[in-house]
Amino acid sequence: MEASKKEPLIITDKEQMRKWSRTMRSQGKSIGLVPTMGYLHQGHISLVNEALKLTNLTVVSIYVNPGQFAPSEDLSTYPSDFHGDISKLMSVPGGVDVVFHPHNLYDYENDTKRNKNDKGACKNLEGKGEVVSCLEESGMGHETWVRVEKLENGLCGKSRPVFFRGVATVVTKLFNIVEPDVAVFGKKDYQQWRIVQRMVRDLDFSIRIIGTEILRDNDGLAMSSRNVHLSAEERRKALSISRSLLGAKSSAENGHINCRELRDSVIQAVSEAGGRIDYAEIVDQESLQAVEEISSPVVFCIAAWFGKVRLIDNIEINL
Repeated sequence: MEASKKEPLIITDKEQMRKWSRTMRSQGKSIGLVPTMGYLHQGHISLVNEALKLTNLTVVSIYVNPGQFAPSEDLSTYPSDFHGDISKLMSVPGGVDVVFHPHNLYDYENDTKRNKNDKGACKNLEGKGEVVSCLEESGMGHETWVRVEKLENGLCGKSRPVFFRGVATVVTKLFNIVEPDVAVFGKKDYQQWRIVQRMVRDLDFSIRIIGTEILRDNDGLAMSSRNVHLSAEERRKALSISRSLLGAKSSAENGHINCRELRDSVIQAVSEAGGRIDYAEIVDQESLQAVEEISSPVVFCIAAWFGKVRLIDNIEINL
């Protein structure tokens, strides 16, 4: 069957997006949302395909969120190819209905005067060792944050203290603007998926959160927009991540359930390949609390640097 060439409606305005959603829902249509930061790959397309199965209409948001990046992180170099993204979405059988591509979700037109003052306040915060994101550093005047306090603490939250409050906040904004029935997230960002699930439960959003399995390239590397920054040699070495995770899962299934030993084996394999470990943890799938022995469903999560690229990956172990 020939692929669809359905061209999505591109919406950049928040009010127009909300109006479209409410019009469609008034006609009895259900809406699925796939939040992305663009530079789409087949992993993103798998999320879109899942949304297409579950709802009548599909919205893909493309927005690089400054609220989840610290000033020292890679916001300015995050890859972007909007026209390529649209082309990829048009090749999806069935197509998507809307691409929501706002210029700035934190542009509060009437707060210009206060915004200028806030930039100085943010520098004061940074001097006191407070958490500051690129959004605060820009002095946009945004000061309301959504936090999932326990789930955000470990794993990626240790080295990226602004990340998950930025994710939870922008996802809340997207939910309030798009008003979807279903939202689809990838399990590669396992902690993020669990945080959004918990936020939706705790704040009574009437939205079903779906987590889809990690999509990998043929060599086993988890698909990521950041992979484009890996050299050929770094990419080859980075395969140690998925291979060692698979080895740990196999060992656990063969009765080796001591988490320290499993962690040590993965850390050694990745380090010997030239990776710099950020963390390697075996945690409960729901609470994300570290466990010492595997006696219930866990997930082995890892983050490691190869060159200047930070990669994350994980594998569920269901004993």
